[in-house]
Amino acid sequence: MNTDSSFSRRSFLTAAATTVAGVAAAAERDWTGKIPTRYPDPDIISLDKRFKAKLGNTPIQRIYHSANTMWTEGPAWNAVGRYLLWSDIPNNIQQRWIEDDGHVSTFRNPVNNTNGNTFDHEGRQLSCEHLTRRVVRHEHNGTVSVLADKFGGKPFNAPNDVVVHPNGDIWFTDPGYGGLMNYEGERVKSATVQPNQKEAVYVIDGKSGKLDKVTDEIFKPNGLCFSPDYKKLYVADTGASHYDNAPKNIKVWDVDGKKLKGGREFTSMKLKFKRDGKDVEDAGFADGIRCDTEGNIWASAGWVGAGYDGVHIFAGTDGQRIGQILLPEICSNVCFGGAKRNRLFMTASTSVYAVYVETQGAHIT
Repeated sequence: MNTDSSFSRRSFLTAAATTVAGVAAAAERDWTGKIPTRYPDPDIISLDKRFKAKLGNTPIQRIYHSANTMWTEGPAWNAVGRYLLWSDIPNNIQQRWIEDDGHVSTFRNPVNNTNGNTFDHEGRQLSCEHLTRRVVRHEHNGTVSVLADKFGGKPFNAPNDVVVHPNGDIWFTDPGYGGLMNYEGERVKSATVQPNQKEAVYVIDGKSGKLDKVTDEIFKPNGLCFSPDYKKLYVADTGASHYDNAPKNIKVWDVDGKKLKGGREFTSMKLKFKRDGKDVEDAGFADGIRCDTEGNIWASAGWVGAGYDGVHIFAGTDGQRIGQILLPEICSNVCFGGAKRNRLFMTASTSVYAVYVETQGAHIT
């Protein structure tokens, strides 16, 4: 009798545990979109009343995923063609998602391990190529113009991300990741983590093509963006990947023509959050960044884990974190797009995500 009771109790507990596990598994978000997410989307988190971009009746959507994708990066919105462009750096291709039917195709192959992309005010695509260590422009007639491939007589490390100014100037970063590995470019034989020269931020004059270094007061400059009025330049520093004393932060400078002044920390990527039910503090990397019309900074964030990875939104006035968008993959970069520039696109590891927000991108892409 006792044996039977014991067996029955064990069977009940096992069945109960299985049921709970099954319910928990069923509660996990279905990113295929077949099982809807109840509004408001629980992965869009407001941390401050100043975060007014959250919409109560819209979901985060995974608009693309492939098991063959390695690392999506460099999203850029083309308003004329109504398509989103991005790079898959290791696969050496650029892909395109077309808004009208959601179709995804290979846009260019090969692309010299392109990382960051954008479009200038004439609609021409600009790209940062890791393999060739250069910044290029795809012309309307299909040819490719090399805008910059060296500074001070030395090749770049591997240009990373690029933005344009209304006056035609082109600003870009050169942290060197594509020169430190064959996976995303070609490793340079170097005794340091600087493949060819000190990491820096550069500007190309839109009329003359003259190249200037604007700052190297940063460990590894990565994503960059202007404030809405172009009076400030924000740059993410991912130098902690190779320098023990590097902070995990976003810096900001005042823009004076083609010069930068007053470099300072805009915000730290440290965050207090719950992990496995416990309060923890950790810091990941900000990678690609964009600014909205209110001056808030939207930063891809990753390399920490659940509860952190995704997009972090910071108030432009004081750098305080005011919101988060949580993703199941490490987010590499972001851009605003859509007909009203009110849709945030997020490249994240093997996927691309999108969500409508109640704000707009401050710039053309």
